[in-house]
Amino acid sequence: MQENKSENKIIITVYGADRIGIVAKVANVLAQYNVNIEDIKQTIMQDYFVMFLLGDISKAEKSFKEIKEAIQKAGEELHMEIWVQKKQIFDKMHNI
Repeated sequence: MQENKSENKIIITVYGADRIGIVAKVANVLAQYNVNIEDIKQTIMQDYFVMFLLGDISKAEKSFKEIKEAIQKAGEELHMEIWVQKKQIFDKMHNI
C-alpha cells in the first residue's frame, strides 16, 4: 500500500534568476490541476532562486504528462529551469 501512495508523488525542482512571482506561478498551475503541495523548500543561492517541491497528484484529473507539460510551460514563461519527475524515479536515482 505504501508503494501506491508513492506513485502519486511528484518532485518539482525550480532554478533560475530570482524574481517576484515564481512560487505563485508554480502554485497556481498546481492548483489548476488539483495537485496538493505537501512540502516546499526554497532558498536564494548567489542571486539564483532554487526550490524543491513535493506534490501529490492523486486527486488530479489530468495525467502526469499533462501536469508536467503545464509546469514546464510556466517555467518557460518565468525563464526558469523546471524539472518534474515522479518521486519513485527521483528516489531510485538518488539511491545509487
